[in-house]
Amino acid sequence: MAHDAPRTYGFSDEELAALPTAFRDGLFAGQVVAVSGAGSGLGKAIAVLYARLGARLAICGRDAGKLERSATLLRSLGADTLTCPMTIRDPQQVAGFIDRVVAHFGRLDVLVNNAGGQFAGPALEFSPRGWQAVIDTNLNGSWYMMQAAARHWVATGTPGRIVNIVSDIWRGRPGTAHSCAARAGVVFLSKSVAVEWAPHRIQVNCVAPGVIETTGFAHYTPEGLASYYQQPNAMKRPGDAQDIAEACVYLSGSSGKFITGEVVTVDGGQQLWGEPWPAGRPDYFRMGEPPAAHLETTR
Repeated sequence: MAHDAPRTYGFSDEELAALPTAFRDGLFAGQVVAVSGAGSGLGKAIAVLYARLGARLAICGRDAGKLERSATLLRSLGADTLTCPMTIRDPQQVAGFIDRVVAHFGRLDVLVNNAGGQFAGPALEFSPRGWQAVIDTNLNGSWYMMQAAARHWVATGTPGRIVNIVSDIWRGRPGTAHSCAARAGVVFLSKSVAVEWAPHRIQVNCVAPGVIETTGFAHYTPEGLASYYQQPNAMKRPGDAQDIAEACVYLSGSSGKFITGEVVTVDGGQQLWGEPWPAGRPDYFRMGEPPAAHLETTR
């Protein structure tokens, strides 16, 4: 009996290389852009757009194989590309990454902090180890990268731009509370250092994606994934990786020369209305008759 092929999510390499963009060719010619977590998903899409616009790329991530596959694509687009397998959880590895970028290219112009990770589940079931892993990657790792890049720019007296990929945390994130806490920390960390570092000509901004279809969709439960296509936002559909890549370019290119300490939320109106449930919708919140326990407490 024939079986349907498993569904794939996100863009293929060929699609990423040919997607329409609002930005002109050569916009980042001569500039060096570092992108973390660029082996797949949003990070890969972000790196590809910068490469198409003329940038030289430094990409890092934990999976050396994925990084090399991304690098092959970036080089096919004409981008001089440096790969650095590493974890952003280790401040020494992060400092070494920035040193390698500068040694290889002689400069660093833009840092896109994309690396991160979380797992969906009820907060009551988070183990200390699971909680710490998400906080250490999404908050601490982002900070190590920001600080290392900023120290280089201050030491050399050169300007720089940081774009932190956070998430749509404005109404909370039921099902990924640990990631919500970490990303909210990055948002207000960014706002704080945007002021501190303004005298050094360092701009710090964030991009907050809502539900964005990438290859990572394959890791969600069927019920959680279904909520991403039903009513995740006011536009009732997921966005795509190019939406996020173009937001990063907007903030780090000439279009963002007077923007710092801001968050560009790319979510189809999710912050206003929508119901994404990455771990699946609990029975209490299902549409229909209210649960009996709720009726008892409201009599």
